[in-house]
Amino acid sequence: MMNVEKIADFFAERSFDIEGIYRLVIQPKSVLREFKTEKHGFLFTVSGEAIMRVNGTTYNLHPGSVFHAAPNMVMDSQVIGDAAFEYYSLFYRFDKQGDALDLIGDQHYTLEAGFNPSVTEALMMIHRQAAIRESLPRLRVKQLFLGILHHVLMASKHRDQEDSPRRRVVDEAAAYIHEHYMDPLTLDGLAELHGMNANSFSYYFHKYKGIRPIDYLVDYRMERARELLQTGHYSIRDIAASVGYGNPLYFSRLFKKKFGVAPTAYRDVED
Repeated sequence: MMNVEKIADFFAERSFDIEGIYRLVIQPKSVLREFKTEKHGFLFTVSGEAIMRVNGTTYNLHPGSVFHAAPNMVMDSQVIGDAAFEYYSLFYRFDKQGDALDLIGDQHYTLEAGFNPSVTEALMMIHRQAAIRESLPRLRVKQLFLGILHHVLMASKHRDQEDSPRRRVVDEAAAYIHEHYMDPLTLDGLAELHGMNANSFSYYFHKYKGIRPIDYLVDYRMERARELLQTGHYSIRDIAASVGYGNPLYFSRLFKKKFGVAPTAYRDVED
């Protein structure tokens, strides 16, 4: 997890300019194919939920999530749930000095500050002011951004201090899923394994990952299945079994629900 003090130092010590801010609304079930980032920037989630993968790391974004990325990162995303995914993208440019602080600016990470309407209002004001290239509006944009960043860092630090024990349990559970996704995992079994009842485990897993544990398991399994399909060397039955499904028809339904096509059709497209 990124150290908020280091992020604060980075922006306190750096000269930077806000290059633009954009409001976007992505419809439910939309998938953004893999692309490479071009600028430094933050994504502020306003509503809805999405899964974003950056250089192999998966982030679950929900209202209050703030995501940072730098140039030349490989990224793709998918909207989850039945609601549209609304967010603001704010891009910035800074003067590199070649010291250790620059490493913070070149990393991807998320901050969980919790949803705050005042942050959304400030983003709306930046959005309006950013189009005006005069000096005073530009100064106002930077002032608003620094105010948002200060709030996000303080709220994120406070939440980390309060919730770190449960967050660690959730992180351990996610790591366990990654290692044992081919096994017959259940919600009750995962909860018991990590010392919680099913309701609490599901609540905190969703709180910190933005997705329910079984949905997270299914998503991870489907990603592994897609990788196997891309090789073209395995039957659908074998792939289904290798990711934890004895019934290939059930596996195919889950795969089509996630990617919009059946496994056989996906492999034909890849070929």
